[in-house]
Amino acid sequence: MTSRQQLAAFLDRPRTRNVITAVILFNAVLLGLETIDPVMRLAGGLIAALDRLCLAFFTLEISAKLYAHRLRFFRSGWNIFDFAVVAIALVPAGQSFGVLRALRILRLLRVVSVTPTLRRVVEGLLTALPGMGSVFALMALIFYVASVMATKLFGESFPDWFGTLGASAYSLFQIMTLESWSMGIVRPVMEVYPEAWLFFVPFILITTFAVMNLVVGLIVNSMQDAHAEESNAATEDYRHEVVARLDAIERHLRERG
Repeated sequence: MTSRQQLAAFLDRPRTRNVITAVILFNAVLLGLETIDPVMRLAGGLIAALDRLCLAFFTLEISAKLYAHRLRFFRSGWNIFDFAVVAIALVPAGQSFGVLRALRILRLLRVVSVTPTLRRVVEGLLTALPGMGSVFALMALIFYVASVMATKLFGESFPDWFGTLGASAYSLFQIMTLESWSMGIVRPVMEVYPEAWLFFVPFILITTFAVMNLVVGLIVNSMQDAHAEESNAATEDYRHEVVARLDAIERHLRERG
């Protein structure tokens, strides 16, 4: 086994991933402490020094992965994400790069890349995106039709909520999320238009309880599929390992015989 293979095997060990996860969480705590002025006045220098140590650790980790996997490192989307997060953290401080420096908290998202169960959730979500596109298109069509209707029906009496197409769309989005929809919007509208519930109740039933449940169902199915593929891959790897061991035992017996 070459040095690169040994290093790759070391980086893939569960204990190594646990250490990386612990450093990521510790660094996230440090970045949170940087937002507390009394803590920074008391131990700002120590926190900054520890943050630099964490960044050095992440840089060493990425460098080791690049050495172990070479160009294969960039074949994984998770590796590219890790590389981008660490690269952003290495951008020198300055007014022009203030936004990029604020993105250092994205290091916490690296927990996803080093935790298989969290990776499965994200991969399931990404797998569901193509199917979700048609659902979102349906949602956009429903919102457009409902916004035009609401503007024409209620815009004259409630211009702040339904005076324009954009205002109606935003108000309907608030209603869909069920945030203060009844006492905040619908009941005041019903005081002027008593039959307005004939519009709002079907809208909530269609968007909140029907279409959004389709999105949830697509995500759940994609996560189940991703989990099944991962289980099948693990089973196949185990089968190959068992077959290789049996072949080795058979060769050993033949040599002895």
